[in-house]
This record gives sequence, C-alpha cells and structure tokens, in this order.
Amino acid sequence: MIPWREMMVEAARMGAPPEAFWRLSLKEWRMLTEPVGGPAMGRTGFESLAERWPDD
Repeated sequence: MIPWREMMVEAARMGAPPEAFWRLSLKEWRMLTEPVGGPAMGRTGFESLAERWPDD
C-alpha cells in the first residue's frame, strides 16, 4: 500500500504544491526523498566538475 498521506505531507514540507507532487513519477519522488549514499561534494570536487563541464 502506498503511503499517500505521508508522501503529501513530506511534499508540503519541501514546498512542492499539490500539482507538482502529482506530476512526479515514483522514480522522481524517490530521487527527491531518499538519502544519497555518500558525503557531500567538497570544493575540490566541484571545481573538478566545473573544469570538465563549464557553463557556456
């Protein structure tokens, strides 16, 4: 059973309006709410990415 109530409460906490919540796929929802396994990117990692893929 899908916990719709809990999911909608979490979406409201994130500031997502109902219409945005209902447009999300389950995969998108999981990406937004599940923890990312690993430490946050540091400055060095960010600078490395920026060098490889610069903004045009």
